[in-house]
Amino acid sequence: MIGPASLRQVTGAHPRLLDAALATLVGGAGMLPLLFGQWPDGEQPTRADAVAAAVAFLLLLARRRTPLPVLALTVLGEVAFTVLASYPSRVLKIAALIAVYTVARTVRRRIALIAVSGTALTLYAVITYATDSASSPEAGAVFAWTGMFAAVGATVRTWHDYVAAMEERALRAEASKEEEARRRVAEERLRIARELHDVIAHHIALITIQAGVAGHFLRDRPDQADAALAHIRDGGRTVLDELGSLLRVLRQSDDESYETDETDEMNEAQPTEPVPGLSRLGRLLESLTAAGLSVRHRQTGHPRSLPTAIDIAAYRVIQEGLTNAHKHGATAEADLLVDYGTDVLRIRITNPPRSGATPVLAAPGTGHGLTGMRERAHAVGGSLHAGMDTGGRFLLDVRLPLPETGPPTDARPSDRSRPAPRATAAKGRQR
Repeated sequence: MIGPASLRQVTGAHPRLLDAALATLVGGAGMLPLLFGQWPDGEQPTRADAVAAAVAFLLLLARRRTPLPVLALTVLGEVAFTVLASYPSRVLKIAALIAVYTVARTVRRRIALIAVSGTALTLYAVITYATDSASSPEAGAVFAWTGMFAAVGATVRTWHDYVAAMEERALRAEASKEEEARRRVAEERLRIARELHDVIAHHIALITIQAGVAGHFLRDRPDQADAALAHIRDGGRTVLDELGSLLRVLRQSDDESYETDETDEMNEAQPTEPVPGLSRLGRLLESLTAAGLSVRHRQTGHPRSLPTAIDIAAYRVIQEGLTNAHKHGATAEADLLVDYGTDVLRIRITNPPRSGATPVLAAPGTGHGLTGMRERAHAVGGSLHAGMDTGGRFLLDVRLPLPETGPPTDARPSDRSRPAPRATAAKGRQR
């Protein structure tokens, strides 16, 4: 048994089938009185009724393609039939009402209103001509029937417009959802790539340097080689810990959304390690010193607690900047300035570049160091400038915004200089 839903599906997929069925029904209803010999009201059918039924059948077949011409021809046919046969055609009247519905359903509202009004007035005039009475019930009913078919057509039109708007909205929502998912995937991939570069690549670079030191001292000074190998072991453990932290995040199978704030990411990734920040700067400088880089560290302003995202960004920028200075610099020396301003945290790293080479591309590397640092600075609303200063040294200048705070309770001057131990002479010769 075919239900309403199945019927709507069939007619929606094959609208011409519905037109043919409706035209056959109206045309057949006009032919039946010819078979039975009279109309239901007792009047005798004529050949003109057969012609009117055939015309109604043909016109209704084309009602969907050309609604306005079909309505006009139907009304004109009704006028001609009434003039020639001296009474209106029942079949053409029904066809005209169906055409009214189609016009109200498909044509622009202003044009449909004009067409429906003209149809109602014309049919009223036809019935008035046939009955010789302008106030007959049949003449008055024309307006009611025409208005009802037009209202049904307008209602169906409004419903279809509403359904189409809802479907379009659903499609836009789905498209925006997919776009948001792609954006989040791209951001997550970028975050993972940045973490791999800033953390793993840093320690791998130190391991490579220490391996060179160990190879240099292996025969002549085995004690120094053992120390270098110990640093390699420590760096390897750190790399494994960092990789394990990233893998724990990537293996999460639940649907929990990741926080964009890097604090939560780090807390998830390293549940037993402190969040990397400027409080761990001394440990970072010690590891670089052990790798042979002499860092002259100077700090100005009043140190204070920073927002975690800015603290992490500052640490990672210093880590990558000093690592680049070690890999690409002419000597194993670098100057680091950390300036706590009232509203800006400024980080300056300078080192002598290799002669005749672009500083950031002088040695092999991933090529994404400056890009990653710039992304970190921009992510917290800061800026990064890299290039040569007036003294011919390579300069990395990073400015990160700080929240406004009142004067610190401990107002001791904190301008200090802490040069890290220089690399050994042998290490300098090895470079």
